[in-house]
Amino acid sequence: MNQHLANMVRERAKLYAERDVFIYKEGEETEYKKLSWNDLIKATDNVSKSLLSLGFGHESKIGIFSNNSEKWTISDLGILSIRGVVVPFFGTSSKHQVKYIVDETQMKVMFVGNKEQLEKALWVVENSETLEKIVVLENNVSTEDGRCMSWTEFCNLGNDQKYDASLKQLLEAAKTDDLATIIYTSGTTGEPKGVMLDHKNFIGSFKSHDLRLDVSESDVSLCFLPLSHIFERAWTFYLLHCGAVNCFLSNPRKVIDALPIVKPTVMCTVPRFYEKTFDAIISEKEKWPTLKQNIFNWAINVGRNCIKYKKDAKRIPFALQIKNSIADKLVFKTIKKILGGNFRFLPCSGAAMRPELLRFFHAAGVFINYGYGATETTATVSCFKSDIYNFDACGSIMPGVSVKISDDGEIMIKGDTIFKGYYNKPEETAKTLQDGWYKSGDEGFISEDGYLVMTDRIKDLMKTSGGKYISPQKMELLASENPFIEQIIVIGDGRKFVSALIVPEFENLKKAAKNLGIKTQDAKNLVLNDKIINFIKEKIDAFQEELPKYERIVKFTLLPEPFSIENDALTSTLKMKRKLITEQYKDLIDKIYE
Repeated sequence: MNQHLANMVRERAKLYAERDVFIYKEGEETEYKKLSWNDLIKATDNVSKSLLSLGFGHESKIGIFSNNSEKWTISDLGILSIRGVVVPFFGTSSKHQVKYIVDETQMKVMFVGNKEQLEKALWVVENSETLEKIVVLENNVSTEDGRCMSWTEFCNLGNDQKYDASLKQLLEAAKTDDLATIIYTSGTTGEPKGVMLDHKNFIGSFKSHDLRLDVSESDVSLCFLPLSHIFERAWTFYLLHCGAVNCFLSNPRKVIDALPIVKPTVMCTVPRFYEKTFDAIISEKEKWPTLKQNIFNWAINVGRNCIKYKKDAKRIPFALQIKNSIADKLVFKTIKKILGGNFRFLPCSGAAMRPELLRFFHAAGVFINYGYGATETTATVSCFKSDIYNFDACGSIMPGVSVKISDDGEIMIKGDTIFKGYYNKPEETAKTLQDGWYKSGDEGFISEDGYLVMTDRIKDLMKTSGGKYISPQKMELLASENPFIEQIIVIGDGRKFVSALIVPEFENLKKAAKNLGIKTQDAKNLVLNDKIINFIKEKIDAFQEELPKYERIVKFTLLPEPFSIENDALTSTLKMKRKLITEQYKDLIDKIYE
């Protein structure tokens, strides 16, 4: 299976020919369209030949700055087919973030999606010495600017057969160690780093997944996580490897609406998706009459009893099977329907996930295949097996991947999926790659039964002025279980006690405010209200009762506005930028310690 990705896709197309490979919508159209394998190759070849006509080829760095669409992946494959290097941008990237990557990679051409992304790209053209050409993917975006080309204009360049021979030669010369992509990590601290992955990394990932997962041409996936992130992109390549169908969703906020229409059998997800779904289910449950709530609670308890057997691959007693069948008809069927009702398993990664959430959904018959990985490891390092798993861990280590724990507790990884290094950053590469082992920066351990447990980010561990080490992620995960806390960042490094900045879940908080006799519903007034502050303090005291005193949040400040990508407090993958947040809110934090 030592293939170049472009040649792998062509082999699959010979096998599946007129079968569907992509499902998608164009613009604001309501009907889904389908693309066959044969048409995928035609479209991909067209992109390749159009790029060749513009003078691009082997090792050209070519950007994709767009939301998810079938054209995203067609462009991706078209670039790879000329042995080019794909440099993806998150659809929400700022113009300055785009310029940084364009300048570092000396990029000359970029595919963009919507009007907002085009405006940012045009600003980069004016302020960069390298970017010259922009290809606009969306049909409804004006391309009158001479530096732009519409998708149709661009593809017409590839109609000339004189580039057929050049493309054929490039495909025949393609090697597995060709650089495939440079993916810039979000960067919770410092400037972003370009992770270099070659074709061998992705092929190694396929081999590993084939031995762990059961995906085939009968599967359908819904692609709603950003393709600019390794998780969804590697998964998209894997679906092509397996001959499965992929449905592209450009607006991730519409995922709940799309699920009952697409009815995916598999789908990449993140913990936040389940947190929101769980909160919505519980919020709805609280409106029900007592009898209906009791039936719901009974069903979940039955499901939890079943998973005690399932997770250890043991046979469920017959009487419990009967109860679970009744629970499924009364409760679980409705929960499954929210997620499309047709799934087999749902890969999930990207952040820590509360074990209680995993237990809840597994109890309802929703198999969340939770795992651990990184861009530098071509995504998956570990994930659940279909029959044996542990809710307090990140799954079992993938076949073909080696993991060891360093003397200071750091997770270190080795295998064919490990990246080649950081683009133009040899010193960073030397710090992170040692004798072929990737130093993950994550603290963890391997349990006695072989599960990988990730406990914290080593760089995030804090030491109070009293010399006590605290784990902010552990405390933040505990806090996130509370329905009145939307976001929290724990402070304590070099301080005499632990504090926090908290963004309340305002929808729930406003309901609580009414019950407390508070008339205002304005967020800015609510966070300053003494009754609300005391109300949140009670919630915090309750969840940290079992923590050692030195780990407990002593004081906190409520914020009226959430941390977001727009205010630069979150990375494109929705991780907290701790350093930036503590600098941005320095005055507020200092007041806490006065």
